[in-house]
Amino acid sequence: MKEIFPVMEGAESFFLKGNEIGLLLSHGFMGTPQSVQYLGEKFSELGYTVYAPRLTGHGTAYQDLENATYVDWFLELEKGYHLLKKQCSTIYVMGQSMGGTLTLWLAHKYKDINGIMLINPALTLPNYEKWNGKQEPKYLDETAPDIKLNDVHEITYPKVPLQAIHQLQELMKKTPEILPTIKVPILAFKSAIDHVVPPENTKYIYEKIGSVEKEVVTLHNSYHVASMDHDRDKIIAQTHYCIQRKISERVKKLS
Repeated sequence: MKEIFPVMEGAESFFLKGNEIGLLLSHGFMGTPQSVQYLGEKFSELGYTVYAPRLTGHGTAYQDLENATYVDWFLELEKGYHLLKKQCSTIYVMGQSMGGTLTLWLAHKYKDINGIMLINPALTLPNYEKWNGKQEPKYLDETAPDIKLNDVHEITYPKVPLQAIHQLQELMKKTPEILPTIKVPILAFKSAIDHVVPPENTKYIYEKIGSVEKEVVTLHNSYHVASMDHDRDKIIAQTHYCIQRKISERVKKLS
């Protein structure tokens, strides 16, 4: 899909060169790489190579999003995976909301991914269910981002195309069937209070995923966009700990 509108300032993809461990970060529906920029910068300070792609139709204008499909979104994340594979020997993928859903599909396709981290991954969005199968109105007014921390600005659109909602719904609908095929270690973060994606989504993924190594961490002081909320440093610390633990285990096996 070819976008028509220019990228908004601050919504660009970003790449931060580091060591041989790559972290691919995916923003969510209606978001941009800006929503995971704090995470990316902190992971970069810890030494990781970080890439956060801008998913097709996001960060320009909602008219672009209207013409994008969930396949377009996945392909952009897939490109990011291949970019990191050229530079890193180890790859982890972290996705927020719909980005978490896309992360599951990436882990389903590429078995050599070393682990995935999900932040409030989306399988259901109750607020959108009433629009399932509807063709009007063409655009809906979008509510403010679900963030508990005061004075946080997330780059997003004022309106959401109904066609884009349908694409998201189709993606979420297909995802449960692939969960048993995913075997990589998984670290999932769920906000105790989430006004967009019910925390039960994470519980369902935990129960159905084929991974042997799996863990859920509850975020008690963040809402849906946890990467920009009070618990963002907790996400970074827990992720860093898990990655370093896996590396230590690998070194012990080789010694």
